[in-house]
Amino acid sequence: MDADDPNFFSRLARGDGNTFEDLLRNAPLDDDGNAPQPLDVPFYVEEEPETPLQQLIRRWVNERHSPDILPTEEDLLSRLLDHIRSQSETVQLLRSDPSSSEEEHFRIMLVQTEVERVKFIVRSYLRTRLFKIEKHARYIMTNPDVQQRLSQSEVDHARRFARLTDQHFYNTVLQSLPESQQTLDDRILFVPSMITEPDKTRAVFVRARQNCPPVRLPDGTALEMQKGHISLTPYWVVEELVARGEVELV
Repeated sequence: MDADDPNFFSRLARGDGNTFEDLLRNAPLDDDGNAPQPLDVPFYVEEEPETPLQQLIRRWVNERHSPDILPTEEDLLSRLLDHIRSQSETVQLLRSDPSSSEEEHFRIMLVQTEVERVKFIVRSYLRTRLFKIEKHARYIMTNPDVQQRLSQSEVDHARRFARLTDQHFYNTVLQSLPESQQTLDDRILFVPSMITEPDKTRAVFVRARQNCPPVRLPDGTALEMQKGHISLTPYWVVEELVARGEVELV
């Protein structure tokens, strides 16, 4: 069937036993001597679910870039730590086995390297949270909603740290001041708060993990992010989207 034929389109519409794939198979050879082949491209690629390690890495990056402390991931950490412990025990047993071959020792090294990589991410995630807890300890202890995001051990640490810093300030400075000036939570007009709070106006880069509902920008315009879209915006604008897992910080 020739495209220059005046009856080309009418014959194609009737079928005449020649589908588009038939025409493609019968097409002349290209310069390399190969006939063009029909492309087999799927219309939809299903995303694989995240592994626990991928979930931890995403939450680790979110925690590092977020000015506020995010909800704890106790269950996820517990599962990963149990897996690390099991892998470490297996590695130690195989390393002490004299019958292990050189190839097995090489595999053991790879497993041990991966275990150390996961340990690094876990430590960095916990250190990031610890830094925020100590920086905003008094803010955390005066805000029950924030305490709901922390584990019990983190809340206990924030309480002890806030008590120690209050005692230190009193012993070094406050006891020498008049009684009316010995508090650490005074709120005076036009004066910054004495309690350090997270700076939610800080700009962050966010990437949409799915199509997101519109959010209101500081200038009053609406921003509706499609999946894969990256935007630079104040943290408070996307705070709820981060909490729901619809966007991730980058």
